[in-house]
Amino acid sequence: MIKDRYNELATEIVDACFHVHKELGPGLLESAYEFALLKEFELRNIIAYNQVQVKLFYKGYDTGKHYAIDILVENEIVIEIKCCDVMHPVYTAQIISYLKLSQKKLGFLVNFHVPLIKDGIKRFVNEF
Repeated sequence: MIKDRYNELATEIVDACFHVHKELGPGLLESAYEFALLKEFELRNIIAYNQVQVKLFYKGYDTGKHYAIDILVENEIVIEIKCCDVMHPVYTAQIISYLKLSQKKLGFLVNFHVPLIKDGIKRFVNEF
Protein backbone atom coordinates (compact mmCIF):
# COMPACT_ATOMS: atom_id res chain seq x y z
CA MET A 1 0.00 0.00 0.00
CA ILE A 2 1.34 3.42 -0.89
CA LYS A 3 1.81 6.22 1.64
CA ASP A 4 -1.02 8.34 0.22
CA ARG A 5 -3.50 5.48 0.68
CA TYR A 6 -2.35 4.97 4.29
CA ASN A 7 -2.90 8.67 4.98
CA GLU A 8 -6.30 8.62 3.27
CA LEU A 9 -7.43 5.62 5.30
CA ALA A 10 -5.99 7.07 8.51
CA THR A 11 -8.07 10.20 7.96
CA GLU A 12 -11.18 8.08 7.35
CA ILE A 13 -10.50 6.03 10.51
CA VAL A 14 -10.18 9.12 12.70
CA ASP A 15 -13.32 10.62 11.17
CA ALA A 16 -15.22 7.36 11.64
CA CYS A 17 -14.17 7.28 15.31
CA PHE A 18 -15.40 10.85 15.67
CA HIS A 19 -18.80 9.97 14.19
CA VAL A 20 -19.20 6.86 16.35
CA HIS A 21 -18.25 8.78 19.49
CA LYS A 22 -20.61 11.62 18.58
CA GLU A 23 -23.47 9.18 18.03
CA LEU A 24 -22.93 6.85 21.00
CA GLY A 25 -21.01 9.04 23.46
CA PRO A 26 -18.62 7.64 26.08
CA GLY A 27 -19.41 4.93 28.61
CA LEU A 28 -20.45 1.88 26.61
CA LEU A 29 -18.66 -1.45 26.37
CA GLU A 30 -15.80 -1.87 23.88
CA SER A 31 -17.88 -4.24 21.78
CA ALA A 32 -20.50 -1.53 21.16
CA TYR A 33 -17.87 0.74 19.63
CA GLU A 34 -16.35 -2.15 17.70
CA PHE A 35 -19.62 -3.00 15.96
CA ALA A 36 -20.53 0.66 15.43
CA LEU A 37 -17.14 1.28 13.80
CA LEU A 38 -17.61 -1.76 11.57
CA LYS A 39 -20.95 -0.36 10.43
CA GLU A 40 -19.42 3.10 9.89
CA PHE A 41 -16.68 1.57 7.74
CA GLU A 42 -19.30 -0.38 5.77
CA LEU A 43 -21.24 2.85 5.15
CA ARG A 44 -18.01 4.38 3.82
CA ASN A 45 -17.25 1.35 1.60
CA ILE A 46 -14.13 0.55 3.61
CA ILE A 47 -13.33 -3.13 4.08
CA ALA A 48 -12.87 -3.97 7.75
CA TYR A 49 -12.97 -7.16 9.79
CA ASN A 50 -13.18 -7.65 13.52
CA GLN A 51 -11.48 -10.10 15.86
CA VAL A 52 -8.85 -11.05 13.28
CA GLN A 53 -6.65 -13.86 14.57
CA VAL A 54 -2.87 -13.39 14.51
CA LYS A 55 -0.71 -16.41 15.29
CA LEU A 56 2.47 -16.26 17.33
CA PHE A 57 5.40 -17.94 15.61
CA TYR A 58 8.76 -18.66 17.21
CA LYS A 59 11.74 -19.51 14.98
CA GLY A 60 9.25 -20.33 12.23
CA TYR A 61 7.18 -22.65 14.43
CA ASP A 62 3.55 -22.07 15.28
CA THR A 63 3.38 -21.84 19.09
CA GLY A 64 -0.35 -22.48 19.18
CA LYS A 65 -0.88 -19.02 20.70
CA HIS A 66 -2.90 -16.43 18.86
CA TYR A 67 -4.10 -12.91 19.48
CA ALA A 68 -7.21 -11.12 18.22
CA ILE A 69 -7.00 -7.71 16.56
CA ASP A 70 -10.18 -5.75 17.33
CA ILE A 71 -10.50 -4.32 13.81
CA LEU A 72 -8.30 -4.70 10.73
CA VAL A 73 -8.98 -2.08 8.05
CA GLU A 74 -8.27 -2.88 4.40
CA ASN A 75 -6.02 -5.72 5.63
CA GLU A 76 -3.43 -3.05 6.50
CA ILE A 77 -4.35 -0.93 9.53
CA VAL A 78 -4.82 -2.29 13.06
CA ILE A 79 -7.35 -0.71 15.42
CA GLU A 80 -7.37 -1.61 19.10
CA ILE A 81 -10.43 -0.34 20.97
CA LYS A 82 -10.52 0.54 24.64
CA CYS A 83 -13.12 2.03 26.93
CA CYS A 84 -11.39 2.94 30.17
CA ASP A 85 -10.62 5.80 32.56
CA VAL A 86 -6.85 5.29 32.47
CA MET A 87 -4.78 4.13 29.50
CA HIS A 88 -2.29 1.69 31.01
CA PRO A 89 1.10 1.14 29.33
CA VAL A 90 0.09 -2.46 28.64
CA TYR A 91 -2.37 -1.15 26.01
CA THR A 92 0.51 0.48 24.15
CA ALA A 93 2.45 -2.78 24.36
CA GLN A 94 -0.62 -4.58 23.03
CA ILE A 95 -0.97 -2.45 19.88
CA ILE A 96 2.78 -2.58 19.23
CA SER A 97 2.70 -6.37 19.60
CA TYR A 98 -0.21 -6.67 17.19
CA LEU A 99 1.60 -4.50 14.64
CA LYS A 100 4.77 -6.57 14.89
CA LEU A 101 3.08 -9.97 14.88
CA SER A 102 0.82 -9.10 11.95
CA GLN A 103 3.60 -7.22 10.12
CA LYS A 104 1.37 -4.19 9.62
CA LYS A 105 2.76 -0.68 9.38
CA LEU A 106 0.02 1.45 10.95
CA GLY A 107 -2.24 1.14 13.96
CA PHE A 108 -4.57 3.13 16.16
CA LEU A 109 -5.26 2.75 19.86
CA VAL A 110 -8.69 4.31 20.44
CA ASN A 111 -10.18 4.98 23.87
CA PHE A 112 -13.87 5.85 23.55
CA HIS A 113 -14.24 6.62 27.26
CA VAL A 114 -13.22 10.27 26.88
CA PRO A 115 -15.24 13.51 26.63
CA LEU A 116 -13.42 14.48 23.39
CA ILE A 117 -12.50 11.63 21.04
CA LYS A 118 -9.44 13.51 19.76
CA ASP A 119 -7.96 12.94 23.23
CA GLY A 120 -8.61 9.20 22.94
CA ILE A 121 -6.88 8.43 19.62
CA LYS A 122 -3.22 7.51 19.43
CA ARG A 123 -1.45 6.58 16.18
CA PHE A 124 1.36 4.01 16.00
CA VAL A 125 3.77 3.32 13.15
CA ASN A 126 5.65 0.04 12.90
CA GLU A 127 8.99 0.53 11.20
CA PHE A 128 9.64 -3.26 11.29
